[in-house]
Amino acid sequence: MQATITVTPAQLPELLLHVAVVRPVFLWGAPGIGKSSLVREFADSLGLDCVTLLGTQLAPEDLIGVPELVGGRSRFAPPETIARPEPYCLFLDELNAASPEVQKAFYSLILDRRIGTYELPAGSVVIGAGNRATDNALARPMASALINRLVHVHLRASSDDWLKWAAANGIHPWIIDYLTQRPDHLWSPPPKTEEPFSSPRAWHMLSDVLLSYGDDISDETLGVLAFGTLSNAHASAFRAYVKTVRHAYDLEAVLKGDAPWPRRPEERDLLYFLAEAFRARLIKELPADKRGASSRGRDLGFRAKTLLVELAEISLECAQLVIANDADGTPVLPTWFLVEVGRDVPRLMAARS
Repeated sequence: MQATITVTPAQLPELLLHVAVVRPVFLWGAPGIGKSSLVREFADSLGLDCVTLLGTQLAPEDLIGVPELVGGRSRFAPPETIARPEPYCLFLDELNAASPEVQKAFYSLILDRRIGTYELPAGSVVIGAGNRATDNALARPMASALINRLVHVHLRASSDDWLKWAAANGIHPWIIDYLTQRPDHLWSPPPKTEEPFSSPRAWHMLSDVLLSYGDDISDETLGVLAFGTLSNAHASAFRAYVKTVRHAYDLEAVLKGDAPWPRRPEERDLLYFLAEAFRARLIKELPADKRGASSRGRDLGFRAKTLLVELAEISLECAQLVIANDADGTPVLPTWFLVEVGRDVPRLMAARS
């Protein structure tokens, strides 16, 4: 299912508060962005127990129950995890990964709020969640009858929301500081091959193991952990960032002229990280139009050209990275700046084209 409009984790609770209390909701989103934890937090906010059923681990009888004799007649006795006397939040996780038979077993529970003769207590809420087929996750097509029984909400990862949560939940400072500088590294699309990829859950896992090791963790071990939880590009950049922390070597020092670009071969990953950070700074702070630029913006443009010359002497590839177009071939830096770079650093622009 494709998302037309998405919501952030911060927007979700209010939406659920008005929708989930009257209609069942299905929450779509990529793996690892916090769907399950958000549902549990929502249930807690209402004072409801959250009962989680994993669609991939269920058989139809796990929902419908088994027959029992009552007064000479048989009836289905639903499982005690569902048949509760008090209102609760029923969370159907990985619902769209369940077999078609299990999905059918959910119909009456989702639409009529009942299984056999058991009816969900008033005040209960029903929320489903699942990944999309485009996320390279286990997902089966949902029948139109089931789709039509749910209000569909699409969740997206938000670096602002996650960083606020991280600051209040003991996430390692290295990770908070890094993602503050590179919020675009919070999440990456799940790959088609079997390899780690970046997500809020992956960064949380990395934080846990970093806290377990302590800040004296070796660079080699840090690499093992980073590459074991994140996408390759993000792991390499995070590892280089930690080097800047440990050696008090950051982009601000380079911009101010207090430190040069790193030149040694063993510092190449650090050079790439600083070049990417430099690019992100220019994208964010260079004015679109030089004529209306502040003195600070003009000074940054002048300093940037000098630094690009110095960077190109060390690594033409890194210098090209700074001024490269985006994935669609669209320039991301202001035209006036690229024109001046072409005039002052023709070697760099020639290599770029």
